[in-house]
Amino acid sequence: MGEPRWLDEREERAWRGLMKLQAGLSEYIERQLRTRCGLSSADYQVLAHLSEAPDGRLRSFVLGDALRWEKSRLSQHLTRMQNRGLVTRERCLDDQRGAVVVVTERGRALVETAAPLHLADVRDVLIDHATPAQLDLLGDLADQVEARLAELDPKA
Repeated sequence: MGEPRWLDEREERAWRGLMKLQAGLSEYIERQLRTRCGLSSADYQVLAHLSEAPDGRLRSFVLGDALRWEKSRLSQHLTRMQNRGLVTRERCLDDQRGAVVVVTERGRALVETAAPLHLADVRDVLIDHATPAQLDLLGDLADQVEARLAELDPKA
């Protein structure tokens, strides 16, 4: 490996800005969800995927893929959510080795309360303060980076 290609001023500003934006946005959203609804952002993500699924049910591996979580992280988090009455796990009728995660009435009520508040926060901190061109650029950049990551690490 040769000499590293150090970032120039513009590149460093973009990279560090992205890292700072990601951390700040994640921290803000996490704090808002916890304060208003008693949910972590991970709880919210799980409940959002389940609430959007037919009958509020997803196979564990499908949920894990959607969240991009490893099997052990998903299992541990679902156990904590199950202990709080937000989800249940059932055996899969088609595959006895598999499990289906189901949102409970309590979980659905929480995500239905949290969703409009979460949406308002996303709008307040990002969407309503960006121009249509900036939103298009952000979406295009996200798609481009995701495609590149898939090229570099197809299993991710």
